[in-house]
Amino acid sequence: MKVHELRPAEGSHRAKRRVARGIAGKGGKTAGRGTKGQKARGQVKPGFEGGQLPLTQRIPKLRGFANPFRIEYNVVNLGVIEALEETEITPESLKAAGIVHHKGLVKVLGGGELTRKVNVSAHAFSGSARQAIEAAGGTVTVVAKPFCDRRPPVQGNALANR
Repeated sequence: MKVHELRPAEGSHRAKRRVARGIAGKGGKTAGRGTKGQKARGQVKPGFEGGQLPLTQRIPKLRGFANPFRIEYNVVNLGVIEALEETEITPESLKAAGIVHHKGLVKVLGGGELTRKVNVSAHAFSGSARQAIEAAGGTVTVVAKPFCDRRPPVQGNALANR
């Protein structure tokens, strides 16, 4: 047997009913649409509710997904750290200087140049910022975030324990 010789079992496949082909048989005249009314005539838009404001217009507009676990950082570039005269940079010192404002989580990015030795403590660092600080002779300290992850810590194989 070849692929082109395959056929469905006898009687298992029926032809589609051809409606509106004369008044004889089941699909004639009104073609199964009943009599009169909007649905018996032309096409009705999906979601049309007879003049009532459609459901899609009644519900409020969804403005995307707000991730409750998102961590927002205040970003500080190396150029800003270079402008400060301190050698010990912490989130508290940045807040006192008026650079960091909301929530106090600080991420140091590699924008600008650093020419002097600075000891920087922050919640996160970009790779280029970490390299630039260490190349200038300074140190990088990652400060623990002031909140904990809601899930328990994972030991060993992460997929096996979840």
